Amino acid sequence: MPDLADQLRPATRDDYPAFMRALYDVFGEELTGPYVDEPAPTAELDRSLGLWDGDRIVATGGIYTRVLTVPGAVVPCAGVTWITVSPTHRRRGVLTAIMRRQLTELHEQQREPVAALWAAEYPIYGRFGYAPATFRGGLTGRVERLALRPDAEPAEGRIERVDVERYRAAAVPLYDRVRRHVPGNLERDGRWWERALRDDPADRNGATARQYVLHTEPDGAVSGYAAYRVKSSWTDTSEPDGTLTVEEVRAASTPAYAALWRYLLSVDLVRTVRYPMASADDPVRHLLADARALHVQQVDALWVRLVDVDRALAARRYPSPINLVLEVRDRFCPWNDGRFHLRGTPAGSFCAPTDADPDLVVDVEALAAAYLGGVSLATLQAAGRVVECSPGAVTLAATSFGWPVSPWCPDEF
Repeated sequence: MPDLADQLRPATRDDYPAFMRALYDVFGEELTGPYVDEPAPTAELDRSLGLWDGDRIVATGGIYTRVLTVPGAVVPCAGVTWITVSPTHRRRGVLTAIMRRQLTELHEQQREPVAALWAAEYPIYGRFGYAPATFRGGLTGRVERLALRPDAEPAEGRIERVDVERYRAAAVPLYDRVRRHVPGNLERDGRWWERALRDDPADRNGATARQYVLHTEPDGAVSGYAAYRVKSSWTDTSEPDGTLTVEEVRAASTPAYAALWRYLLSVDLVRTVRYPMASADDPVRHLLADARALHVQQVDALWVRLVDVDRALAARRYPSPINLVLEVRDRFCPWNDGRFHLRGTPAGSFCAPTDADPDLVVDVEALAAAYLGGVSLATLQAAGRVVECSPGAVTLAATSFGWPVSPWCPDEF
């Protein structure tokens, strides 16, 4: 077969309906909604890739232009998406060709130094250098046991139900402020807010339309917001047994955050609260009087890939000084396969290729897992993914790559 990477090409607007149908067919989903025949505002067709077999699209891929919060900074990030290969064309190297084309172009064009994706299946993307760098908590609990601690600081403001227009006006600036402090959070421009707030009835799964609340300080400033749905249910004995699903809850202060959760835990006729996209280390777990009552079902979330190791490592900050040589093993992107001298502090960082002897040997997947500060390089050493060449190097690196705030990505793409 000819070089598959050369056969891939971007989809055009005319291709878009067939392109999307090919994608949804692989996922076994019905293509519905407002963007069946025309691209959604977030679509970037110039960054898409398709493989045609005659007049049939048999593989798809794409990239969103995103901005990712990393420890101490923000960095341009290629949001990899739309990845599918038709069952008729499996085991032919098609996925490898898509991954290679994307990463090679990002490197050659010196675009985003980091790529990220959400993996439909765990085993697929590791061989291309991606690794899970954030985790979602999958929080669930019964309301009767989810009381806040009695010493939780009371808020002076008030909670108010609002419509989507007022919610958006308040949430946009607050989100932009808080997301800069949480590794794994993504910037949302107007297109992404439009997507986040879209509320098609077909997507509600029997629940209500999305509900919106704001927490407002006595001076009128909005210090928190939450979005949720309720699905009504009743027991065989006519007792209410509804479920409230939290979609997002963010705040600029602990009292505002606690006040929002007091509200969410007191909605009438609700017996179960779910927060599927919560951070695995969400502060609400430490606000509860009985934290054991809030069950955590942790699962991988955002996967990260260092497109250019030197640029990616120089883009973030390090809470304690680091001055080490890393020997990186990267079988898929040969430009990363080598040694890099990393010097980093809380104020700035430098990373460049070097011929010096290594202090650590690490595969690029392990480095990606540790990049946002949520996976310890010491843990990865215990798993055989990091080799220490200089005594104490793992302890130093694990400390310096860590971050006080657990990484978290609430935005699937």
